[in-house]
Amino acid sequence: MINTLRINNTRATRSGWRSRLAAFGLLLGCSFAVGSVLAQSPPKPDWSLADMPSQKGRIFLVTGGTSGMGFEDAKALAAAGAKVVIAARNPQRGQESVDRIKQEVPDAQVQFEAFDLANLSSVRALGQRLRTTLPRLDGLINNAAIMAPAERGTSADGFEMQFATNYAGHFVLTAELLPLLRKSDSPRVVTLSSIAIHRGGRINFDDLQFTQAYEPMTVYAQSKLACLMFAFELQRRSDAAGWGIQSMAAHPGVSVTELVARGPGLESEQGRQWSAMREHLQTAAQGAVPTLYAATAPEAQGGIYYGPTGPNEIAGPLGLATVPPPASDAAAAARLWTITEEITGTRFPARGR
Repeated sequence: MINTLRINNTRATRSGWRSRLAAFGLLLGCSFAVGSVLAQSPPKPDWSLADMPSQKGRIFLVTGGTSGMGFEDAKALAAAGAKVVIAARNPQRGQESVDRIKQEVPDAQVQFEAFDLANLSSVRALGQRLRTTLPRLDGLINNAAIMAPAERGTSADGFEMQFATNYAGHFVLTAELLPLLRKSDSPRVVTLSSIAIHRGGRINFDDLQFTQAYEPMTVYAQSKLACLMFAFELQRRSDAAGWGIQSMAAHPGVSVTELVARGPGLESEQGRQWSAMREHLQTAAQGAVPTLYAATAPEAQGGIYYGPTGPNEIAGPLGLATVPPPASDAAAAARLWTITEEITGTRFPARGR
């Protein structure tokens, strides 16, 4: 009888936290009633860092590598033998991150570069520095992000802050580093998206900067949808122009990082739900697995979106992530690309050149 009660209580507890996890997914808008998965053989579900091939001799840049998944990316790549450049805003946190990695990986080749994704002059200055100091770039991980600040902010260039940081800054950075990427034998660009794009994510072409009405999670979803569309369009343009780049996208599900605390805040509805479910969410290291697979696995392919495959893709084994219909709209992606070139004053090489 006691054993039966224990079993029933355990089941009820599991059912309870699973229900709360599903509710948190709905709060983020992670209902996958529609969407598609790109046709490709899925990765090995239990792929881990033990499966990562040696990265000795390869050079990677990770944006936002001072915390969360970006830090885990940088540490794992350094442990695999790569030279890693961490690019982020705060020099003190940057040095602390370099020191932490070197403590765990004594022979790590890791350095920090300060820049601000929300300031295109800073992005271009970083590109210029790296073009003069690096022989090539084998991998670019567009990881840094901000999430759903309560108040609308604007960047140094006048863009809405989430659009500027999550999407436009990475767009310009990729263009700046394209010459270095093309010097690699097998360059890869991995751009981070989010399951928040399933919260009715769409590109608001009539008001990209949300000057008329600002709803934090809607704006975040647009920025991350733009990132996913960028990843796919970059692959199409690489194929057409012969750049030789493999462009992938990845998302971490919901992982324990500083994103919520620094965005909507722990006292917000999202923050309270996140805090209540924290022990059942993925660690930052687990959240980094889809990105690291895309960046290093020989079998990973350009134009594919990787992520966890559990309920609502909040956590679970590695696999092919669900692609929402807006992200598969090539015409909309090309339109967004053209608009972004115009408003940022950035031009990728013409196709065929």
